[in-house]
Amino acid sequence: MSHAAVGAPGTPRRYLHSLWLLSARDLKVRYATSFLGYLWSVLDPLVMSGIYWFVFTQVFQRDVGEDPYIVFLISALLPWVWFNSSVSDFTKAFKKDSRLVRSTNIPRTIWVNRIVLSKGMEFLFSLPVLALFAIFSPGTQFGWGILWFPVAVLLQVILLVGLGMLVAPLCALYADLERTTGLILRALFYATPIIYSVSNLPGPFETIGSFNPLAGIFTLYRMAFFPDQWHQNTVLIGAAMSLLIFALGWWVFHSLERSVLKEL
Repeated sequence: MSHAAVGAPGTPRRYLHSLWLLSARDLKVRYATSFLGYLWSVLDPLVMSGIYWFVFTQVFQRDVGEDPYIVFLISALLPWVWFNSSVSDFTKAFKKDSRLVRSTNIPRTIWVNRIVLSKGMEFLFSLPVLALFAIFSPGTQFGWGILWFPVAVLLQVILLVGLGMLVAPLCALYADLERTTGLILRALFYATPIIYSVSNLPGPFETIGSFNPLAGIFTLYRMAFFPDQWHQNTVLIGAAMSLLIFALGWWVFHSLERSVLKEL
């Protein structure tokens, strides 16, 4: 393929072309070596949703979230899987392809962005499952709130790219941070409004919880089916935190890039 077709080296067009090739390769490898293939994109959140649905509707009397609770759960668990799997892969983003990272002349943010894109595509592949549950679950509402869905996707991309630029170089330099990140993700799952909503948090915890950027992002996802979930402060704070993390990640990445290359 000629340079003209994909852009000259160092141009945005060449960067985007390389990003697409790397992301497509990740997906092909993932699905080619997996018997269940596409089903893995939805199996994990579906199993988790089923467990929480059973516990909070059949075993205990639930006083959090909204009905239909299964749609309430899946609408947050699917983007959580995108977030969780991306951050987990950020911890080894440079070590996994260290030879390419050292030798390529493409901006090295591509090793972060390829993860965001490939995992984001898996998230998009899983949306038909959410749509089916929403359609066939009695009581699901559809309204103008669905227009917030692409905004939620955009904010999550900004947040993930920022976190990737923060986590990837730090984990390359400090190996212990890989395990630490795993522990933080476990705690963050329960600190994020997935099985509950921000409005279910008592007193000052509602304000504190709003500073988790995922709270605002998941609020926007749920607006497609639960218009009562609108929480302006949570959304605005979440958007601001996502942009702040992106800026911090950009600074850290470019400050540590040379050190990372020496370490690799």
